[in-house]
Amino acid sequence: MRFPSVRPPVINIANGTFYRHHPGTNSIHPNPALFKDLNFTLPSTTDQPTHWYVVGPSLSGKTTFLQLLRGSHLCFPPAARSYPYLSTDAVPHRLRVPHKAVQYVGFNNDGFSSSITTSAYLSARYESKRENTDFSLRDFLLGNTELNPLKSSSEDESDPALLDRVVRDLKLAQLLDLPVAFLSNGQGRRARIARALLTAPEVLLLDEPFMGLDPPTVAGLSPLLHGLASKASPRLVISARPQDPIPDWITHLVYLRADSQIGAIGEKEAVLDELRSYVRRVWNGTSREDGNLAVHNLVHVGRTLTAKGIHGEPLMGEEALKSQKATIREACASRNIGKPVVEMDGCKVQYRGKVVLGNWKQKVNGKEQEGLIWTVRRGERWGIFGPNGSGKTTIVSLLCSDHPQTYSLPIKLFGRSRLPEPGSGELPLTFWDIQSRIGHSSPEIHQHMPRNLAVRQVIENAWADTFRSKAKLDAQAVEKVEACLRWFEAELNPAFVRSSESGSSSAKGISDLKWADHYMFGELSFSAQRVALFLRAVVKNPDIVVLDEACSGMDDGVRNRCLLFLEHGQTKSYVKNEDGSETVVESEASKLGTVKVGGLNDNQALICISHVREEIPDCIREWVCLPEANSGESARFGVSEAPLGRDEKSWREIWGM
Repeated sequence: MRFPSVRPPVINIANGTFYRHHPGTNSIHPNPALFKDLNFTLPSTTDQPTHWYVVGPSLSGKTTFLQLLRGSHLCFPPAARSYPYLSTDAVPHRLRVPHKAVQYVGFNNDGFSSSITTSAYLSARYESKRENTDFSLRDFLLGNTELNPLKSSSEDESDPALLDRVVRDLKLAQLLDLPVAFLSNGQGRRARIARALLTAPEVLLLDEPFMGLDPPTVAGLSPLLHGLASKASPRLVISARPQDPIPDWITHLVYLRADSQIGAIGEKEAVLDELRSYVRRVWNGTSREDGNLAVHNLVHVGRTLTAKGIHGEPLMGEEALKSQKATIREACASRNIGKPVVEMDGCKVQYRGKVVLGNWKQKVNGKEQEGLIWTVRRGERWGIFGPNGSGKTTIVSLLCSDHPQTYSLPIKLFGRSRLPEPGSGELPLTFWDIQSRIGHSSPEIHQHMPRNLAVRQVIENAWADTFRSKAKLDAQAVEKVEACLRWFEAELNPAFVRSSESGSSSAKGISDLKWADHYMFGELSFSAQRVALFLRAVVKNPDIVVLDEACSGMDDGVRNRCLLFLEHGQTKSYVKNEDGSETVVESEASKLGTVKVGGLNDNQALICISHVREEIPDCIREWVCLPEANSGESARFGVSEAPLGRDEKSWREIWGM
């Protein structure tokens, strides 16, 4: 049998237009055409490698684009999307259908592949008692996550050699016997990538795989993905935000507009040149800015990710970035530091003799003491840094009192121990007392937040005891919730339409908040979900605000608005300049005296965790960097003189780069 010299493409889309719902049906949900007249080809041959990177801001449709490559969403005409290579003899029978041959891996905190591997409440991951449904990482990778599994065929069994290679390359060997609920955010990401690779698909779609990973892990994961892509085993299509660096091995780019249409597509350098030319024309006044192709997003595109880290300048160079007023926020002025709200005096967390946090000695007043020694005071703004698996989330679980060992460790929260202190005459704070005084946003909160809550209910949940209990709001709390919904309607309302003339919503959009009761949390985009959880953490001005990767998944504009709101509430806002940049000014609410939600105050403490420099609030000064787990090195503490989001030198010092 003779094979043609040129094999057909794996995915071929020729002038296809896509819809979430059939355009002929009547629905209260918006149903715009997605990616009109799209042309896209993913070749099957590796003679001329094509490695695709899909870039776009929040709500631009990155996830939608990846999903339609797999066969999701309606295509018109239907024949415009095809998978010719899957019909050839080169493809095993089990991969003859797109939903098996094209695997999608997203990181939207919906848990692992089976909902039964997700704990029912936050503290479950730290408990020693294991249930039948607490599957190990090994079970997860092998697909053994069903209580009553059907007999699998030989085609479904994983190749032992492939398993060994994937586990070794993704640094999962030491974690195989741990329950998946024990994995950190970064470890969970690597586990999901590994599971997809073990199915040996023809195409692997990775939706923002670098988000939430520490810089060294990102630099190590990129070459691994390059090796897979170079062998076309599998072929990769990766999505990213505009500010994310582009791996040096990427050959082709797709830049998406805010209206879920293609802004530019083709070879990497050609696309970057096209975008660069567009930005120059807008800045020179020879071209008007397209509202769906925001300049402030584009200037951050273009840095290169290599095995040694991030290099190069963004699309318009560092000088252009410095001139972009959108990234400049006022740093906190002089602060009044108050009494301690968190005191850890030698904390060491261990499971069955294995220390996961505090396996070091710290010098305090000239004396060495074992474990983590750390005090957080009112008015302080702390950053917690360290590689994935170093114990950052464990620290958060201790101060939020979710971790069972909080009761046995030398920890004081708000000046009181979790256990009765002899002679003190004071009762210890209850779990509910502590929870009511802490605002918390994290991937774990995201994973457990019920998807069937309305948008309003998610923010109101700041005043509730549990995720599903009814919130207890007074009139002031209701005003705060509605102020947040109006302030962030553009980010939270899927049907929001911005006025092209004024840059603001219509009168109806301002006064009518019915959308917040209509749309469910699960219907929002990943970015919008993160915004809702961010507001839930800050809306009631709690004593401690804990932001654990709270801005991951947001593009620059959304992130900047959230960080500005964190520090200043409704007193400051952005106004757009003619060149597309934005300036921070006193808000209309401040001028009119109608501010309902203020920014951080001296009675509050802020604790922020992030691996991305730009996601660190400008007011962060104090920092602690945890060592690699069981490295024997101690935690390092420091104070930054300048905002970390704009101080490359301090950022590199923290990471030892």
